[in-house]
Amino acid sequence: MEIIRLPILKDNYTFLLVDVARRQAAVVDPGQSGPVLDYLSQGGLALTKIFITHPDRDHIGGNPALLQKFPQAVVYGSRIDQGYIPGQQVYLAGGDEVRCAEVVGQVLFIPGHTLGHIAYYWPTATGGELFCGDTIFGGGCGRMKEGTPAQMLASIETMGQLPPETRLWFAHEYTAHNLRFALTIEPGNVALQQRYAEVRRYPDRPTSPSTIGLELQTNPFLRCDQPEVMAAVAKADPVAVFAELRRRKDQF
Repeated sequence: MEIIRLPILKDNYTFLLVDVARRQAAVVDPGQSGPVLDYLSQGGLALTKIFITHPDRDHIGGNPALLQKFPQAVVYGSRIDQGYIPGQQVYLAGGDEVRCAEVVGQVLFIPGHTLGHIAYYWPTATGGELFCGDTIFGGGCGRMKEGTPAQMLASIETMGQLPPETRLWFAHEYTAHNLRFALTIEPGNVALQQRYAEVRRYPDRPTSPSTIGLELQTNPFLRCDQPEVMAAVAKADPVAVFAELRRRKDQF
């Protein structure tokens, strides 16, 4: 399975999962159809599956045009989001299996940004490929549009338990801004300093994918149980730490 990252809209990414041998592809969160259709056409690829993490417009906007061109494509999404995802045919819950390019993956239920948010995880020999939508970003996390701090933290911790080599394909290019905020929380974090310096050195280089290991070292929202982060926000309970971090980030 070859993964192609396509920039769309203002700062989004959509991802193509290409089965080279069969000349087929699946797409994750096609907020826009044009770049996807262009890539498929240039590569002579047929679209067979559409995987949706949550039904925000910038993640589903391309569905109608893609289905018009490839009416046989099957649309996957959370069962909680039934009625909100154009063309949805498969209704998923946490623990369900999904197949792409003959690789069996797993659905993770990760509410918080939205109540039905899911992620798609395909394990590999080197850790795996995780498509997390708007729950984790490089150095940060999504806003809680519908969920609670406890839900969002539990979802992030679920992903944080995956192998550290797992590649994290997040859907927005927010990393530079997120790391600037992270440095207000942990100014002495050497790994964080190094990551921010690298992002600043190459400002036009995409930062998705990251890895679980890198986020555990540098993303304050995955470090709510660390003494340095607790001290920075003067909270001792991880859920309270998370809530305070999110409040401060919303105002940053």
